Amino acid sequence: MHVRKGVAVSDGVAIGPAFVFRAQEAPGAGPDRGAATGTAAREAFAEAVESVRARLRALRERAAREAGEAEAAIFDAHLLMLDDPMLQEEVGRRLESGQPLGQAVDEAIEELAGMLAALDDPYMRQRAADVRDLGGQLRRAIRGVAAAAPFEGLVRPSIVVAEDLTPSDTVSLPRAQVLAIVTEAGGPTSHTAILARAMGVPAIVGAGPGLLDLAEGRRMGVDAREGVVYVDPDEATLERLSQAMRDEAGAAARRAALRALPAETVDGFRVELAANLGHPSEAGAAVAQGAEGVGLFRTEFLFLDRAEPPTEDEQVRAYREVLERMGARPVIFRTLDVGGDKPLPFLPVEGEANPFLGYRAIRLLLDRPEIFQAQLRALMRAGLGRFTERGEPQARIMFPMVATLDDLRACRRAFEDAWRAVAPGGDPAAERSRPLFGIMVEIPAAALMMDVLAREVDFVSIGTNDLTQYTLAVDRTNPRVASRADALDPALLRLMHRAIAACREAGTWVGVCGEAGGDPAAIPFFVAAGVNELSMSPGRLPAAKERVRSLDRRDLARRLEDALNAGTAEEVRRIFDVGSP
Repeated sequence: MHVRKGVAVSDGVAIGPAFVFRAQEAPGAGPDRGAATGTAAREAFAEAVESVRARLRALRERAAREAGEAEAAIFDAHLLMLDDPMLQEEVGRRLESGQPLGQAVDEAIEELAGMLAALDDPYMRQRAADVRDLGGQLRRAIRGVAAAAPFEGLVRPSIVVAEDLTPSDTVSLPRAQVLAIVTEAGGPTSHTAILARAMGVPAIVGAGPGLLDLAEGRRMGVDAREGVVYVDPDEATLERLSQAMRDEAGAAARRAALRALPAETVDGFRVELAANLGHPSEAGAAVAQGAEGVGLFRTEFLFLDRAEPPTEDEQVRAYREVLERMGARPVIFRTLDVGGDKPLPFLPVEGEANPFLGYRAIRLLLDRPEIFQAQLRALMRAGLGRFTERGEPQARIMFPMVATLDDLRACRRAFEDAWRAVAPGGDPAAERSRPLFGIMVEIPAAALMMDVLAREVDFVSIGTNDLTQYTLAVDRTNPRVASRADALDPALLRLMHRAIAACREAGTWVGVCGEAGGDPAAIPFFVAAGVNELSMSPGRLPAAKERVRSLDRRDLARRLEDALNAGTAEEVRRIFDVGSP
């Protein structure tokens, strides 16, 4: 037996033969126009773009059927990239200089991909793979060749092994024949990983080189809960994996039966379960998984990969779409969170040594009121006349990177300025749907000042990802220290408990929207501390509901005290190990 370790990106367990995938190309009917120059090159490029556009639309339709609308939006992003003025201008500039078409496209794609790959943000780095996927399609269209039917040899249920898979490869997988995916390269935020999760396919990426040398049909075992790949597993491993597969099937049936029930503890404490979303098209999948609202809507999707900011009306349409798709459920919109860690073409920021600590989010937007006010007005206009089932305003606006009372009050002034523009004269009908005002707590200073800040907001949401990073002084994108970023570290629990208690004392609604909100090991702490809402990626909602419904706060009260006095995160896990569902 040979064992490899990779990064688990989609949970599950599988046993089966290996299917080794190698990207290939097939002859096409068209001429190779890679050597064209001048007018012929421009015409050929326009035709290639149209050809790829048609293919992307077809892939989008397939992704919607196979994975869902949320995941199909990946191809919306590819369509936007295809029309990206930067790409069009770069190709055009090279053609003007006399370069042949094939070379012009190659260099323009690589320049754009290289720029993304050099960014600090791992999410943006993963977008380089999407750009290269798009570039491959453009090159094939120009050369008059077609992608071979990539999985035509996959005729029995197998574990697909590849160097990496592009989003277009992934969506082309014949789902019925795929037991799991293992790739040599790739990352957890790649669109391939997102698609695999949506399709419910166990997947491990970054398992290291050499997998393509495996003989076709060789027996493999995949434990995508732990990120472990077994080649020629022994009998004991096979039995363990088989039992895990039976357990998973049982758990899925149990969770499906809970879908219509509330997330309520044994002793009647109710927690709202909400979804973290990044695009309006994800709302349907969230509702299907039982989301009672959106605890974090990232608005960045409208601003990325474009040379000019979106217009106010364009933003209104997008935000209204989210509200409509969520029905009468509440939606918390986070204002634009970009800057040194996520630069935008129209919002250039000088390079910073520590962009996560630098000029980003409200720090940047307070200096760019024209962009800030347009977004706030758009969010407010989208929410006018819209209410939750409880009659509260459906739209809530949350400000990230608030560190001080001065920050909060600056955001409040911006909020009030925008509201006066949207509802001049204090129209009573509009006033009823005035969005709630909240802050995201992700800086320790804000958590420590919560007894003061909570009195000046309608709601608070704890962003555990950055709060963990800043509290423990750990860059979670640095693989050498990322494992230290543990949201159950007792220091962090004490800080969050203090903030949550301050909110409860002030009568202020408090939720959690970081990754820890959907972590079964952390949920007992948040329930014991008394949060109102846990927000997470939609796929984690069924397991979170089962977790909440297994808890008893009378029992958790004693465990909470012990956890706050614990010395390590491992001790905390043992204290809250109240029986995994």
